[in-house]
Amino acid sequence: MHGDGRGAPLTERRFEIVATVLLALAAVATAWSSYQAARWQGEQARSFGRANATRIESARASGVANRQVQVDVATFIQWVDAYAHNDGRLASFYRKRFRPEFARAADAWIATRPLVNPQAPLTPFAMPQYRLAAQDEAEALEQRAADFAAQASVNIDRATRYVLCVVLFAASLFFAGISTRLPTHTGRTVALAIGCSVFLGTIVWLATFPVNVDV
Repeated sequence: MHGDGRGAPLTERRFEIVATVLLALAAVATAWSSYQAARWQGEQARSFGRANATRIESARASGVANRQVQVDVATFIQWVDAYAHNDGRLASFYRKRFRPEFARAADAWIATRPLVNPQAPLTPFAMPQYRLAAQDEAEALEQRAADFAAQASVNIDRATRYVLCVVLFAASLFFAGISTRLPTHTGRTVALAIGCSVFLGTIVWLATFPVNVDV
């Protein structure tokens, strides 16, 4: 009986030490997860901001390309009209005003002898040589914007997982806290065991997450 009397307080002290350590570690882990969630939410916001800014640049480049196409079409129509009326002087006037990007395509198109070759493209705009640098830039910027948006989605997922860790650590805090208040030893042991299990499982999962500590 004497041995049992000394064993019970020792067990209780150990129990209280474990509960206290769990409370302390879960509190620190909760703070860390909250910090990381905030960091990744900030990264998500920055990624979306970059995506929107890049899409604006893409739209601007696309607008430039559209205006260039309109100029090319207008000068081509005037050149064809002058050529059809055998007005060589006027045709030469418009030909000299072809933009360099369009002039390359026009020369390649003329080389196909479109007047006698039924296989020739209908217009220079169908030629592979007709490429607009502004349109290429717009497409590259749009792809870059899509990459930023995809990164934002990844960052949202990371922030969400850290928030879930906050919830799980809060649950372990709850079980650790009530384990010291329950009237029976069995109840306290079960509550503490659940708290430790939730904490350890969450820590293992948390170890697989990327960390953002940039200042």
